[in-house]
Amino acid sequence: MTLYKLSFRNARRQAKDYLVYFVTIIVSSALLYAFNALVFSEEIRNLSGMMKNLPIFIVLASIAAVFIIGWLVRYTTSFMLLRRSRELGTYILSGLEPAQVSRLFFLENLVVGGLAFLPGLLLGSFVFQALRAVILALFQMSYTFSFSFLPKAAGLTLLYFLLIYLSAQLRGNKRIRSMKIYDLIYFERQNEKAFIQTGRMRRRIFAISIPLGIVGTILMTLGELASGLLGAACIILFLFGFFISFSSGVPAWFEKRPEKKYAGVTLLIFRTLSAKLATMGVVMAAISLLFTAVLITQGSGMTFAAMFQNRAEQVSAFDLFITAKIPDATLPYYMDYIQDNIAVKDSLTYQLYRGQGTQISEHVNPTDYSIPHCDMLMRFSDYAALRAMLGYSEAALTPGEYLIHCMPHLKNKVLDAASALNTDDGPLHPGAVYTENFNQRWWSQGNGAGFVIVVPDELAEKRPVDYTLYAAMLKHPASEEQYQALDELRNTYCKTEYDSLHLKSHEEEESAAMIAVIVFPLYYLALILTMTAAAILTIQQLSETAHYRRQFLLLDKLGMERTEMAKALRRQLAVYYTMPAIPPVLIGAPMIFSVGNAVEPGTLTGASHPAVIVGNCLILFFLIYFIYILMAYIRLKKDVLPA
Repeated sequence: MTLYKLSFRNARRQAKDYLVYFVTIIVSSALLYAFNALVFSEEIRNLSGMMKNLPIFIVLASIAAVFIIGWLVRYTTSFMLLRRSRELGTYILSGLEPAQVSRLFFLENLVVGGLAFLPGLLLGSFVFQALRAVILALFQMSYTFSFSFLPKAAGLTLLYFLLIYLSAQLRGNKRIRSMKIYDLIYFERQNEKAFIQTGRMRRRIFAISIPLGIVGTILMTLGELASGLLGAACIILFLFGFFISFSSGVPAWFEKRPEKKYAGVTLLIFRTLSAKLATMGVVMAAISLLFTAVLITQGSGMTFAAMFQNRAEQVSAFDLFITAKIPDATLPYYMDYIQDNIAVKDSLTYQLYRGQGTQISEHVNPTDYSIPHCDMLMRFSDYAALRAMLGYSEAALTPGEYLIHCMPHLKNKVLDAASALNTDDGPLHPGAVYTENFNQRWWSQGNGAGFVIVVPDELAEKRPVDYTLYAAMLKHPASEEQYQALDELRNTYCKTEYDSLHLKSHEEEESAAMIAVIVFPLYYLALILTMTAAAILTIQQLSETAHYRRQFLLLDKLGMERTEMAKALRRQLAVYYTMPAIPPVLIGAPMIFSVGNAVEPGTLTGASHPAVIVGNCLILFFLIYFIYILMAYIRLKKDVLPA
């Protein structure tokens, strides 16, 4: 049998034995190709001027992904070398030169990479179509399936794969060439050494690591750079300290509680887990650190997506919305351009007036925003016309009352702060409160800073005008060129910093571009991180098949029922896979919640509330994680449990 035939045969065997690794590499290559295709797609790049930044973010994410996948390949290659060292040593005893065995090992793994790369490109073409459909939907454009293959994207993906595999294989080949035959044959039997040798030191580190994790999580949620960096250092020390010392810390706890130690199959589970963590604590800590990065990255992506979308919606109640502090300086130029270039279906020019005090503003404005100089008033006739333009239900103003329109999250505060307004015609008492979208962002200089008080026309007109507004609904969505023309007029004639311009089509396009440029790479990176870490855990677990088989054969001889053994196997897997996931959840959930709460109030509400984002993030993470757990359980149940 030639060297090449032997390499191909062994590669097929490896693909079968390391199916989880093989599938992970296929999906990883598919993701690399799909996102590289976004970089080279002219259709995607031409959607918006901001999309020119997409290649930068995707390339940065891809570089990080290459390092992560490279770690998976290097780890698996070293693992294969460990498991097949006797076989490779036998080849040398049979007459092959070390250089030939090294080349054989190199070719085998290169074939495995090639076998994963080709179907990965095919799968990646469909993943690209899915990404393309999502991006076009964000820009509210129709999608038509069209299978395409981008040679440049495939070439860049191939370059990434060559870098990953060549760096991993060169290291393995160097190791084979440098090892003696005896060491190579008995390499598999060498016991891994614990990172920390003495049990007393491990127990001390275990006791110190827990407070470090708590302090680090608290510091990370403070939102400051210095505290964040210090918190990150504490969390890293906690994860590595916790996992390299777990093999002494938890057993010491069980030694003092024999009734728990010997209950059911607890002793079997924790003996197995402690023995494994004693030699792979560093790897487990690295995986837990990756999972922490996954949750924070994924949660940040969900937060940014909700923030960009909700911000755009909150300033886009009207198709076109303009505010002017000095109307004579800008509005005539706007009106001339709009009349000549934009088809308007309905419009209204109106004013907001200064109230007599700040009784509501003082209660509803967040502490990090300056309180307006007065509560803003709007004429009821203008308010009724604006509601009609937006298709909202009619509002009724009862004599002797005033209405309030506010952002939804302020309703309770407004109700608590509302009281009688003293006017020249007598007091006005609080009436109904409305909360539909009404362009009331704090920073957008819209229909009030979070709220506006609606009063009878004659009462509002007795107060000074604060600024003038123009709201319009258009017959057709405005183009980006029309927005640029209006923005140029604002830059040319605006005399104050308080004027604002919002075009619904522009806000939606900008939101879609921000989601594509920032959020998509974050999801991409989170998915690669999840698969890599879960694959390494699963490879480690499946490598113990022979050990588990002997263990359960012994339990079978001792009389344990197969259902009980299956239960013990499930518990072993549950504890094994839960261990590296618990710290990331305890660290990542507060971090995601903190990121969500850092967004200005009223942006993340309802289905976008930080608590909902945390829940969705955990569901998505564990959904992918569970797939790997299920693959490991099915394989082990088939191979280790007695028939």
